[in-house]
Amino acid sequence: MARPPRRRAAVPEAGASTARTKWRARGTWGTALLALTAAVLPASAAPRATPAADGSGLVMVLDSSRAMAGSDGAGGTLIAAARKAVGGVADALPEGYPTGLRVYGADEPKGCDDTRLAQPVGPLDRGGLTRAVAGLTPKGDAPIGLSLTKAAQDLPKAAAGAPGKRTILLISDGQSTCQTPPPCQVAAQLASSGADLHIDVVGLHPAAKDRPQLQCIAKSGNGQYYDAPDAASLSRQVQRAGQLAADSYRFRGTQIHGTDDQKGAPALTPGQYLDSIGPNEVRYYATDLDAASTADFSATAVPPSGASVDLLDTVSARIVQGTGGSCQSSTARFGQREAATPLTASVSRIPSRGGTARCDKAGRYWLAVERRAATGSDATRWPVELMFHVEHPLRKGVTPAQATPQYGAGGKDATLPNTAPQDVSGGTGFNDARELGTGAWRDTILPAQTRWYKVPVSWGQQLRYDVQFGTAPRSGAASHVSFGSTQVYTPFRAPVGSGTGEFTPQVPYTGRSASLSMGTVPVSWTNRYETHSNVAPVHANGNFYIAVTLGARAAQITENPRIGVVLRVAVLGRAKAGPEADAMSVKDEASGGGSGSGAIGSGGGHWPALRIAGVSVGVVGVLLLAGLGAAYARAGRGPWPRGADTGEARGE
Repeated sequence: MARPPRRRAAVPEAGASTARTKWRARGTWGTALLALTAAVLPASAAPRATPAADGSGLVMVLDSSRAMAGSDGAGGTLIAAARKAVGGVADALPEGYPTGLRVYGADEPKGCDDTRLAQPVGPLDRGGLTRAVAGLTPKGDAPIGLSLTKAAQDLPKAAAGAPGKRTILLISDGQSTCQTPPPCQVAAQLASSGADLHIDVVGLHPAAKDRPQLQCIAKSGNGQYYDAPDAASLSRQVQRAGQLAADSYRFRGTQIHGTDDQKGAPALTPGQYLDSIGPNEVRYYATDLDAASTADFSATAVPPSGASVDLLDTVSARIVQGTGGSCQSSTARFGQREAATPLTASVSRIPSRGGTARCDKAGRYWLAVERRAATGSDATRWPVELMFHVEHPLRKGVTPAQATPQYGAGGKDATLPNTAPQDVSGGTGFNDARELGTGAWRDTILPAQTRWYKVPVSWGQQLRYDVQFGTAPRSGAASHVSFGSTQVYTPFRAPVGSGTGEFTPQVPYTGRSASLSMGTVPVSWTNRYETHSNVAPVHANGNFYIAVTLGARAAQITENPRIGVVLRVAVLGRAKAGPEADAMSVKDEASGGGSGSGAIGSGGGHWPALRIAGVSVGVVGVLLLAGLGAAYARAGRGPWPRGADTGEARGE
C-alpha cells in the first residue's frame, strides 16, 4: 500500500505592523489560517506567576546621567525612552518576582558617588517602579562601576548552596565619566563571586567608542549584551532581558558536595541532588549496587543564560567500578558558541544478560561528572542537578517483549496531528515541564531560552513530534544567523535525539520559519541490551521530556521580544500494560483536556505511573554535534550499550 503524502506543519508568520501572528497552512493542510497571539506580550499578558527560587531577583541599574538628556533619534530623549522601557519590563515580569531599581547620575550635577537605590528589591511593585522613574531628570556623572557594586549588594542572598539566580540589568548609553572603579573589572569580580550572579547590559544608542565597554561588562559579567539603537528596540531588549532573568531553571533536590576523587565521595541513594561544578573539574559520588538491578544516572549542568561557551565545551558522566575504569560513559556538547544552555549527560549501569561482565558485580560504584571548558569560556561554577534511579529486575519467569530498535511508524515521515494549536506555556526545566498529550500546541520563546514539556509514553509506544519556529519581523541585523534546537529525554533524563541518523536536533534560524522533527523508538524493556545510544536508554515507560531552545543571537535578528513556536505531538502505538511479551493492551480513553496533574490533551489513553523513589523527574538543551551518529543500521545485540558520544564500549 502506498504511503500517504507527508503533511507539512503550519508555518508561523508574523507581520511587522500587526499585533497578531498568522499561521499559514501549507501543503495538503490547505489554506486555513490559524490565529496566534502576538509574540509581543501586552501588559495584561505577563508570564504566569511561578515561585522564584530562594535568593533570586532582578535589579535594574538605570543611567540617569546628563548624557541621557540627549536625543533618542526618534524625536524624544534617551531618558524618556528608558522610563518607558522600565515600565515595559515591569509589565512583562511575573507577579511577585523580586525586582528593584537603582539609578545613577540623577541627583547631583557632579560627583562619582551619585548612585542610589530608587526601589528596593522586593515582590514586584509595578506602580512603585513607575513612580520611581517618573521624576528622574538627567543631571550628573556616570559612576557605572560603583553602581554595579552597589547593585550586587541590593540583591537578596541565597541560602548556602541554594541555586538562585541574581540578575543585574544595566541600561545605559555607554558613557562612563567615572572610571574608578573600572566597570569591566567590577563586572568580572562580581561574576566570579558566585554562579548565581550575572550582568546583562542594554546599550541605548551608544556611540561607537562606548559600545566596547558595555560589551565588556556583559561578557565579563557572564551576561548578554543587547544593542538598542532606538527607543523601540530599547523596550524590546529590556523586556527580553527581564523576562529571561525571571524565567530561569527551577531546581529541585537535596544539597550534596561531590569530591575531586573517589576517596571520601558522598554516598547516593535513589533520589535527586544538587551540587556545583567548575571548569575542567571532576566530581565523584558513590553508591552500592547489587548484581542484578539497572542503575540510571544523569547530571544536568545549568550555566547562566548568557555565559560564554565554546563549540566543544562538554559535560560528561561515567560510571566507575573499583580502579578498573569505566563501565559506561557519555558526553554532551553545546554544539554552538552563542551562549550556554542547560546540558545533560546520562549513563546507566545495565547488567549483562549472562551476568559475567566486570560491571555486573555487586559492590561499590562511583558516578563521575566532568566539565570541560575551553580558554575564554565561562569560568564560574555551574549548578548541577543529579538524578539517580534504580530499576529492579523483572520478576522471575517473566519474559520481556522483544527489543524495538527501529523507528518504524515514528520515523521522519510520520503523520502528525493537523488540528489548530492550543495555547500552552512550557516549563523552565525537567521539574516543572508542562505535560502534553497527542495534539498541536502553541507557545512563545525568548532568544537564549529553553522551554520544557513532558509527554507520558507507555510500553510499546513511541513519541514523535515536530517543532516549528515562527517567522517574525526582522531588525536591521538581517545578516545574523542563530539556531533553533530540540532534544528528547527518557524518564531518567537520557538524551536520545542526537546522532540518530533519522532526526537532526538543530536548524539555522534567521527570523524565517524553521522546522525540526524528533522522536524515539518504541519503549521496550529489552532495548537496554541494544548497542545504539538512542535505543538502549528507551527501556522504561513514563514521562518523556521535550526541550526546545532558541539561540541567543535571535535577539539581534527579530523585532518581537518573543517568537511563536508550534509543537505537533503524537504518541504512536497501542499502550501495553507492562513490559512482558504477552502484556495486554491498555484500553484507549480520550482525555477531554486537563487532569488534576496538569495533563492536557492526553488523548492516547491512560499510562501506567512510573514510580521513581525520591525523584522528581524531568532538563534541557543537550546539543550534541550534528552528524555524530551515522544512519543507524541495527547492530548485533551485546551486553552493554556504547557511550552516547565517545564510542567507548562498556568494560567486560
